[in-house]
Amino acid sequence: MGGVRAGSQRFCNNKCHQNAYILSVSRNNIPADVLDRKVESVWHDNCPKCRGLGPVDVHKIHQVWSCLILTQWSTKVQVTCHACAVKRQMGGVVFSFLFGWWGFPWGLVLTPVQITRNLMGISHGPDPSRPSEELRKLVLINLGTQWLASQKAAASQPPPLPK
Repeated sequence: MGGVRAGSQRFCNNKCHQNAYILSVSRNNIPADVLDRKVESVWHDNCPKCRGLGPVDVHKIHQVWSCLILTQWSTKVQVTCHACAVKRQMGGVVFSFLFGWWGFPWGLVLTPVQITRNLMGISHGPDPSRPSEELRKLVLINLGTQWLASQKAAASQPPPLPK
């Protein structure tokens, strides 16, 4: 159903396809020690939402909204401290509880699923003793994006004039 095809692979959308490309390029061009240092830096940094102390990691917020025969569900990823994640996940629980049930049949099916996913995220979030693999992946995508931009900028520079 839908998505983007690239050869034998299928991606949920163009952004997922682009991130897969960036990951493949990044794994070959970003040194492991650079990635490790950046992951540790992000993980030990202050929360980008509340500016409170970390650890900062990847958290997911799940929501569902329904109206008669229309149901829309989403999962949003945020890099924050645990306290900020819990606030957003509880917001996802309340939002889904209030607005998720009103569609047939998917609202009735997906509302308890999304509420449960939020509650599981609250109680079983990322391990606070070490950065998650999801954080490593997001940092690698970010570093890869920067690396690709620098390669593109270097390629577009005119050659230096002879002296």
